Formats: sequence, C-alpha cells, structure tokens
Amino acid sequence: MKKALKIFSISILIIFALLIAIPFAFQGQIKDLVKRFINENVNAQVEFSDVSLSFIKSFPQAHVSVSDLTITNFEPFKDETFATAKDISFTMSIKELFKSASDEPIVINSINVDEALITLKTDKFGNNNYDITKEDKNANTTPTSQGNFSFSLEDYSINNSAFTYIDEAANILVHISELNHKGNGVFSTDKSELNTKSDANISITMDSTNYLNNNPIKLDAIIGLDLTNSVYTFKDNKGFINQLPLEFQGYLKLLENGQDIDITFENPESDFKNFLAVIPKEYSKNIEDVQTTGDFKVNGVIKGINSDETIPNLDINITSNNASFKYPDLPKRVENISINTSIKNTTGNLDDTYVNIEKLNFKIDNDVFKSSATLKNITKNMLVNANIDGVLNLANITKAYPIELENALTGILKAKLNTAFDMKAIETNAYERIKNNGSASITDFVFSSEDIVNPIHISQASMSFNPGTVSLNNFKAKTGDSDLNATGTIKNLLGFLLSNNTLKGNFDVNSNLFKVSDFMSEDKSSEEDKTTSDTESLKIPDFLDCTINAHAKTVVYDNLNLKDVTGTLLLKDQKATLQNMKSNIFDGALSISGEVSTKDKTPTFNMIIGADGFDIAKSFKDLELLQNLAPIAGLLKGKLNTGISLSGDLDDDFSPNLSTVSGNALAELLATRIGNDQGELMNKLEGALSFIDFDKLNLKDLKTKLEFANGKVSVKPFDLKYEDIAITVSGSHGFDKTLAYSAIFNVPAKYLGSEVNRLIGKINDSEVNKITVPITANIGGSFTSPTVKTDLTSGVSNLTKQLVEIEKQKLLNQGKDKVKDLIGNVIGGNKTKTDSVKQQQNNTVKDVLNDIVGNNKTKTDSTKTNTTKDAVKNVLGGLLGGNKKQKDTVKQ
Repeated sequence: MKKALKIFSISILIIFALLIAIPFAFQGQIKDLVKRFINENVNAQVEFSDVSLSFIKSFPQAHVSVSDLTITNFEPFKDETFATAKDISFTMSIKELFKSASDEPIVINSINVDEALITLKTDKFGNNNYDITKEDKNANTTPTSQGNFSFSLEDYSINNSAFTYIDEAANILVHISELNHKGNGVFSTDKSELNTKSDANISITMDSTNYLNNNPIKLDAIIGLDLTNSVYTFKDNKGFINQLPLEFQGYLKLLENGQDIDITFENPESDFKNFLAVIPKEYSKNIEDVQTTGDFKVNGVIKGINSDETIPNLDINITSNNASFKYPDLPKRVENISINTSIKNTTGNLDDTYVNIEKLNFKIDNDVFKSSATLKNITKNMLVNANIDGVLNLANITKAYPIELENALTGILKAKLNTAFDMKAIETNAYERIKNNGSASITDFVFSSEDIVNPIHISQASMSFNPGTVSLNNFKAKTGDSDLNATGTIKNLLGFLLSNNTLKGNFDVNSNLFKVSDFMSEDKSSEEDKTTSDTESLKIPDFLDCTINAHAKTVVYDNLNLKDVTGTLLLKDQKATLQNMKSNIFDGALSISGEVSTKDKTPTFNMIIGADGFDIAKSFKDLELLQNLAPIAGLLKGKLNTGISLSGDLDDDFSPNLSTVSGNALAELLATRIGNDQGELMNKLEGALSFIDFDKLNLKDLKTKLEFANGKVSVKPFDLKYEDIAITVSGSHGFDKTLAYSAIFNVPAKYLGSEVNRLIGKINDSEVNKITVPITANIGGSFTSPTVKTDLTSGVSNLTKQLVEIEKQKLLNQGKDKVKDLIGNVIGGNKTKTDSVKQQQNNTVKDVLNDIVGNNKTKTDSTKTNTTKDAVKNVLGGLLGGNKKQKDTVKQ
C-alpha cells in the first residue's frame, strides 16, 4: 500500500511538473499562433509584451494569455490608439494546440479581458477607426467563426474596462467607464440562451449638451440567441438607471446594414420616488427616507432600423401628476408637481428627434412656478422655445432640495416670458435669432462669485425682454461700501447664463460712493504658485464686455477721494479703458484717459493725466505719484497745472510699481511761493546762498518738462528769477528721493561782498554794475538729508580779477589823455605857457605816480602792475630828457 501511494505521489509530481514544463516547449508555437491570427485578420499595428501558456490555471484545458496588447490605427487615423488591454486570456482544449494546418479551425471555449480601453471613432468624413478587420474572400463565416478560429464559448468576461464612442459628424460623445460584464451559455448550438450581468457608469453628450454625467447603469438579462438568423431576444430583463428600475422586452436582429430593433420598456413601479432615483446620487443624496406622494411613470417604444442613415422611431413618455416630496432634514416641501414630457422621432431621421416638455410645474410654500418648452434638432443646432410664468424664492431651493451651491442664493424671482433661440445663436451672439418677449424682476438678490471680492446685493432689478436685447429698466445694488443705480441694455443675457459667454451691454450708472477695490476679484494662484507667494493679485472680471457711462459723486481709489466723477468706462478682456473721465480733486480739475489691463500675471497701466489748478500742498500730500515726480514741489504753496503721460506695472494693491513707471510730464506753477515749512533742502540752500531770500523767490508762470523711467526723473533746464538774479535749474532725482541737481545763479557783482563793492565804486562805471557771476549750487544726497556745494569763493576771485583789469585799463586811458594834453601845450611854444605846462606836467606825473605808487598801500596793491609801470616810465623818459630817440619819438 505504501509503495502504491509512493508511486501515485511520484506520478502526480511528474504530471504537475510536466504541466508546468510543457508550456515552455509550446511557447514559440503559441506566439506564432497569435501572430498568424493578427496578420490574417487585423489591418492595424498590433504590439504585445508577451504570450504565455499554462496547463495549470484552467486545467484540464490550456490557458493562453496575451499581455499588454496595444492596437494602433493606420491612415486615416494614423498613430491613434484604438485599443489597449492589460491581459486577454483564452481557454481551449489542449489538443487545439497541436493543430497546425492553416485551414483547420482552433476552437476557443472562453475569453477573459482585463482593463481594456477601447475608443470607437467616426470622423467628420464618415471613416471608422474600428474598420480594421481584413476581408476573407474565400471564407464562408458565420457569427460563430472567424478565419482559423471558431468559438464554442461557455463563458466570457470583461473586467474593469472602458469604452468611448466619438462621432465627430453628429457631435456625439458616449463614455462608459468602470465596465464589468460577464456572460455564460452555449454558443455552439443554433439556438441557446445567454445569461449576462453588466454594470458601468455612462456619460452622454450631444451637441455640447450633457444628458448623462457618469450615471450608474446596471442590467441583468437573459438573452435568447438565434445564431442562424442573428436574432437576440430579451426574455427576462431588469435594468437600472441610477436607482430607477426598468423592465424591457423585445429583440434585436443583425442586418447587413445595421440592426432591426423592436424594444418596449417601462418602470415597474409608479411611486414618485422613482423620479428622484433618475437624478444622479450626488445631487439627490439618499432618497430612502424621502416622503413622496403622487405617481411617476416612464414608458417607451424603440422600433425600427438603426443604420448609418436612420435611427429607430422613438416614443418615450414621462408623466407625473399632483406629486410632492420632502427630505426629512430639510424644512420645505415641494408639491403640486406635474410633469408631462415626451421624446419622439417618427421619421427615423436623427435630426427629427425632439423633446416636448408640455408641463413642468411645482409649488414651494405659496410660490407657484410653471414652465413648458420644446427642444428640436437636438443632435445639431438645438432649437429652444420656452415659456416661464411664476414666482420663485431662490432661498427655498436649498431648503427643499439637498443641492450644494458654491454660493448661497437669496432673492425673489418673478418672471413671465417666452424665449425662442437656437444654441449657435447663443454661442455666437447672433442677436437677431434670439426672440424674447416678457418681463422679469428680482428683489433682494445676493450674488457671490470668485470673480468679485464682495457679494453684490441687488435690492431691486427689473428687465424687459425684447427680440435680441434685454432692457434693464431699473437696477439698484450695493457691494462693499459702494452703491449703484443703473439702466441700460444687455445684449446676451442668455449667452451669459447658458453658455459661459461674456456679459455684453451698455449701461448708464450713477453712484453716491464708488470704491474701486469693491469691484476687484482675487486671482486664485495655483498650489505651486502659492508656495512661492502669499499674495493674490486683483483681477478685472473676464466675463464683462460692457460700456459704462458713469457719474459718481465720490470715487475712492487708494487714498484719493475724487468728487463729481464723470466719464466712460469700457470693460473687456480683463481690461478697463477710461475715456474722457473728469473729476474735481485738490481744489482743481482732473482729467484721465488710458487703460488698465489685468490679463497678464502682472497688471499694467497706460495713462494720460491732466491737472488744472491743483492745490500743490494738498495734491503732493495725498498723491504719491506727484511726490515722487517732483518732491521739491511739496514745499510750495499755490496752484499747479500739469499734463502727465505714464505707463508701467501695478502691484498687488493696484498701485503703480514706481520702479517700472516711465513717461513724461509738463508742469506749470501759477501764483506760487515757497511755504512756511521749507524743509531741510531749502535750509541748506539758504545757508549756502545767503544773498537770496527764498521767501521772495518768484515762481510765477514757471514751466518745466520732466521725463522718467527706471526709477529716475530727469528735469529739463528751466529758468526762474529772484529780483535781478537769473537762475537755471536742471538735473535728476530718483523715486528713492536721491538728488542730483545743479542750480546756476547768475549773480550781479554787487551781491558778492564789501571788497567787490569798493572796487565797483572806485571804477564808477555803469557797465560795471551789469556784470554777473555764474555761481553753481550742486545739490546731492537725498531729499530728507540733502547736501549743497557752491563755488562762491572762486566766483568772487574771478570777479575781482575782472574788476582789477577794468580799473587798470581805465587808469591807463586816463594817463594817456593827460600826457596828450601835456604834449599839446609843450608844442605850442609860449614860454609863459611852457612854464605853466611844466608845472602841470609835474603835477600830472605826481598824480599818476600817486595813483600808481602812492602811499595808500591797499590801493597800490590793488592797482599797480608791471605793464603800467613800464608805460609810465616810457612816457616820462620821453618827456623829461632821457633817451633822445625816445624824445624825438614823443615829439613826432
């Protein structure tokens, strides 16, 4: 007995070892088998990582597995992936592996597919990416065979897979995800039954309209198979859309050009809770404990040929009468619900499918809301005709139904209107095709959005709907501290509400107080950006495309209070354009034109600013821009006219980033003087230039031009006057208050000290009084800690040299005149005169000598020069008997 057990155990081990080892011997044959099938049947690029064979997994049958399968299309879908699968496995009898003849079919008993992703696509030219099977002209195949393979399936399964169907021509997208499907039966006989179980999530979008969004579906079905006639009959079936149960009967028959379908369905129960079951669970929440009254029925017939040219006729009806529901955790009940809706197609043409919402009415508290609509041409450019008549307290929506809104709704909506349009008219703003008639109003409505900082509280708004436009008859609102009162026209309200289009319109807006910061939005940075920056920049909402003619009694921007503001504001593409804006500020008139753009990450501005009669002290105290353009002007009292052209970036608070500002300015000072609080700079100038009383400085009609860029302001030379002193100023300063200026003072000589004045008096010449000396004051340092350097000493020295030279020339000329008179008397020959002349000569020479080498040392030091001495020596030598030649020369 022990020997028998030992032999049996050894035999089992040998068989098990053979079952493991033998597949390796067939590995090459299996790969060849798969490649042969692909080459003979598939017109596409097929790749896989491995093919394996096992006798253990499906013993006593062979198990063949293909791993990491990828199928890529050829033209016209070149390089597009048609299908991928992590694993596809087949089971078959071991003897099937030994078939080698190409005409001997291999029988497959089961197929299992894991994690398949398949995309079925039809392009706008009608080409299908799934037409990849090669035609076998010699084969007489049936649905149970294909090439060298035949199927005698007992079971199959598709696990954790997804299918996508795209029809570009019809603009249809169907996506099935999380698909699990299995079936078992006998396929080898002519007639049999297949027992299937399926569940998945489905999304359906047609012409940009989403009809199902990841809704769960489930189907348990017994399907009768008539393989001879290709007829599949639904015998005992029950499916679910969300939680709505559906039963259906009928058949589907395969035709050469499509399918013949005849199916009827209905929900087996009539409780109104079935209506809530249709709504996706994330919106309807748990409906088990919801209290309902009334009925809800769905039934339909799908009958006809489904082909490339036609669809089956449709007659689907949804009805409910006098129903109600109440969620146990919510305070409000929705009642008097009436629904009568049908989906029909009587021609078989897909474009003729239409939805008729004959009635959709309900009541919450005492508010009754009625509506009806028809939707035609739903697969292409959908045509909508809708009627609304009723009252709705928006706050009751979340009190009666468990919907989660990003922002709470409040307000009373009243509407009585009819609208007719096509969706493309909405999307393209073809206003002539949008027909509106009626009116609507809303009171106490609060609107919140990420696009604005503060909620907008609309106390009252009323609109009249006209073909193509909506008239805003009345609009009163507050946001933050700002108030608005507006009228105007809106061109695409439906486009804004239905298609995320921009809100277009023209408005006349009045406001008592308008704070710019109340209307700015916060730009939410990405998580990555937030790691590098804690700030959020303000943005102009991108959904606005409006022209606003505004009048505001007070506009607050930063720390400025503008009074009686009028102008036109254009909002478009996250850009605000100001046109002809005027205001009163700083006891003067302000005008602004230009634009601010927040489209890029860093906001930018480009402005032309005009100031007429600004109070200098007030404007330079409150306006940082003026403080930086001309800080010295802050010390002045009087009026300012200026025109400023500038551009640059804005910071996170919407203030100019001064390091990026560039432009130019032309300033004119009117009736201006230096104020009592002169500041450190003026004190330094007065100390260095004692001859000027800056309180008396004449600044009337002063004009200057400034240019600025890269944080620097360059001031072109400008002239001003202090009594009879002309002053020229030029230079530059930085927005950081650093100074680099020069002031040239053309100072009359009389201001330069007593020594200079004594020389001027000695000369006693009117021309001398006109002499001026340029004295330069170099101003550096900073505005709060300035430095002033002058060349006053060198100026006085130069002036002294000029005066000495003038006096020297004057004395020389006087000496020549006296000598000339002396010579005339000598030549006359009169002895009496001669004696007299000689006496005069002696006196003259004495005077000259006294002038030149007299006892007054100060005068001698200041007037004698070698040139004068030589000249006198020559004259005296010639006259008083020195060199004969000189005498003769003098006589001559």
